[in-house]
Amino acid sequence: MAEIKPDYTLDVRGEVCPVPDVETRRKLKTMKPGETLEVLIDYPLSKERIPANAPQEGAEVVAIEEIGPSEWRIILRKL
Repeated sequence: MAEIKPDYTLDVRGEVCPVPDVETRRKLKTMKPGETLEVLIDYPLSKERIPANAPQEGAEVVAIEEIGPSEWRIILRKL
């Protein structure tokens, strides 16, 4: 998955609900179609909620990767 070069990175590790979800939505609203966003999280509930909310935010999930103990990388593409 290292071959995916995101246009933007949002590092919300250390944040808990609802910060990762809100910040992801906020960033997606500023992006252009085709741009990608890498979201770095360590809050387990956000690993489920960010991908689940992506379609409502006009984005698709490209990848979800575990990058460490209780840390994930979610790649979203703006549609």
